[in-house]
Amino acid sequence: MRLKDKVAIIVGAGQQPGETAGNGRAVALRFAEEGAKLLLVDANADWAGETAALCRESGAEAEVAVADITREGDCRRIAEACVERFGRIDILHNNVGRSRGDKPTPDMEADMWDELMNMNLKGMFMTCKHVLPVMREQRSGVILNISSTSSIAARGTVTYKTSKGGVNTMTHHIAMENAPYGIRAISILPGLMDTPMAIERRANETGKSRDEIRAERAAGVPLKGHTGTAWDVANAALFLASDEAGYITGICLPVDGGITANVG
Repeated sequence: MRLKDKVAIIVGAGQQPGETAGNGRAVALRFAEEGAKLLLVDANADWAGETAALCRESGAEAEVAVADITREGDCRRIAEACVERFGRIDILHNNVGRSRGDKPTPDMEADMWDELMNMNLKGMFMTCKHVLPVMREQRSGVILNISSTSSIAARGTVTYKTSKGGVNTMTHHIAMENAPYGIRAISILPGLMDTPMAIERRANETGKSRDEIRAERAAGVPLKGHTGTAWDVANAALFLASDEAGYITGICLPVDGGITANVG
């Protein structure tokens, strides 16, 4: 098992209803299958509980913590709860982000800018901040922050792109700052994925069928012309969290079927 006895916090481990797996749930399940002990964090207790039940079916230890990562006290309690339950923190997987409410720059309300930035960037900063002292004391740890290919590609709206660009630069800083402590930090940049967050919202907003939405998104993917799935993100996260990736840190890894490579 590639994560045997590793302790992982997965923030955003719940999942809204949909036809496919979401990134947080898929990562939790892959980590569970590979022997990790899990603290599953989400603002929605029911969604996190569903993920925990699935992980326990794989024989994993899985606990749930309900938290709002835009509140620093909650982020502190996430780290404290993990240490209290499992004694250490080996992996922090930050799977948070939202684009709903984003607009082109001239139309973007400042209050909505703050709301999205607080969730997408500040929340990741605060969860990292409170696990780092534990990892520094251990002199080991892995932080995986979910960014987006939107951070390095053209996008029609401003805030999500900017916040995820901030995730990339923050993660690079954390990697270099904490390398002497044996801590690795990496950004994962999913592309056009078939997840409930991506498909359900767009279907509801446009009135199009889910299959129409999927076909439109797949048309922009060079690799076989199809979208990725949460399992593609989960498999990348599993490798990066494992000792097999022990000499990898400070990078931004696209998982995007060639979207960001398709230039010229």
